Amino acid sequence: MSAYEPSPKPVAKATGPRLFGFRTRLYLTWLALFALFIAFFLSFDLKFAIILEKFPNLAGFKLGPNGFLQGAALTLFLCLCSMVVSVLFGFAAALARLSNSAVLVGIASFYTSFFRGTPLLIQILLIYLGLPQLGMVPGAISAGIIALSLNYGAYLSEIFRAGILGVARGQREAALALGMRPRQIFRHVTLPQAMRVIIPPTANQFISMLKDSSLISVMGVWEVMFLAQSYGRSSYRYMEMLTTAAVIYWLLSILLELVQARLERHFGKAYRR
Repeated sequence: MSAYEPSPKPVAKATGPRLFGFRTRLYLTWLALFALFIAFFLSFDLKFAIILEKFPNLAGFKLGPNGFLQGAALTLFLCLCSMVVSVLFGFAAALARLSNSAVLVGIASFYTSFFRGTPLLIQILLIYLGLPQLGMVPGAISAGIIALSLNYGAYLSEIFRAGILGVARGQREAALALGMRPRQIFRHVTLPQAMRVIIPPTANQFISMLKDSSLISVMGVWEVMFLAQSYGRSSYRYMEMLTTAAVIYWLLSILLELVQARLERHFGKAYRR
């Protein structure tokens, strides 16, 4: 064979038909891992009577002594409120970073630097214990929502900014050539395309927020982790309560993952072939 002749392409080996399809094998893998997961926790000799007794409170099916939400219901309430407020903070900070105003850029960059550079637990305590010294006395739930919103708003601002910058400049120029105004361009051209990039990391941040909401338990808020620790301390059965709390957080995370998948399909319609 001449040195200038292209080498023959390797012939792919024929493989026999698979017994199960991809989706079936995926479900079987999940089922096997879930069985191992159950077997691992059963090795702790858990008392299911205690779990069944405390589960309604941990899941939030019952109201707390003050008639307000508790357990998973309160955790979900804290996260939903914080999600809405953090998105507002994130978009405001992202737009400020993209503006031509040195003052707005300075404020937004200082905000993101501080809240991304300090631990969330310190921020919670600064708001809950520090604001009363300034004459403002927030409740524990309000302080938790403010801290989560400010912290995750700083992270979301960078995600939103990257998504907006990721839209090709030619898209905006074409919209301007059609006579569209800047606000119309942002709403109908830039934002829908940026959402496809923004949604996956934003959903990841919300799942992290769901887990980080357990830090609010230090203020005595009756969310999942606070109740799990309290019931475990009173019954000396920590594994039962902590395992139940872990399963509840996991189920809530799966719920957010399903919402994420639905949003990704919605904003990815235009990119499907």
